[in-house]
Amino acid sequence: MDFKAKRAKLIQSLDSEINDKRVLATMSHIPRERFIPENKRYLAYEDSPVPIGWEQTISQPFIIAIMTEALELSGNEKVLEVGTGSGYQTAILAELAARVVTVERIAALAQSAKIILDELGYKNIEMHLAEEVLGWQREAPYEAIIVTAGAPCIPDALLAQLAIGGRMVIPVGSRFTQELRKIVKEHNNNTVINLGGCRFVSLIGKDAWDN
Repeated sequence: MDFKAKRAKLIQSLDSEINDKRVLATMSHIPRERFIPENKRYLAYEDSPVPIGWEQTISQPFIIAIMTEALELSGNEKVLEVGTGSGYQTAILAELAARVVTVERIAALAQSAKIILDELGYKNIEMHLAEEVLGWQREAPYEAIIVTAGAPCIPDALLAQLAIGGRMVIPVGSRFTQELRKIVKEHNNNTVINLGGCRFVSLIGKDAWDN
């Protein structure tokens, strides 16, 4: 299968929807197929989510691009990713930010993602297994936070880890459908922007859903 040609076709289809062309340029050379189980790799460049095991998915490329664009990364940020999953979003962040701290609750997924990211040569990623409190408090504050699972509300624990002026992107809603929200943290009232409907697996933990 000609993954390179399929990748180029996907990026071309996203071009009219995504304003930050650095996001598309990054996605245009990261081998998404490497982050997908071998028997599903033929789906790597479809604009749809793909199962990766453990009842988890690698998100739809359009949603990944929208979420990444909303973080407004300039290249100097320390970014927190809640939900490493396959590691594909992690790779994108690693190319667009100075440092990525990523947290995953499923040990097998974290191990698989680390192997792939190491093989691809990323040196600015710090990976952790999730603890009771959402996020990774020891490295806070973060200039950007991305949450790749749906929460019932905007978790206070993650807002507390976001720097003033920082951006957080998170799906918020029920276990079945959510609205993608961008939060800009301010000294007094935070700005919340609705980026449209989406559907993610559930965010598990304190301030989120129970198992």
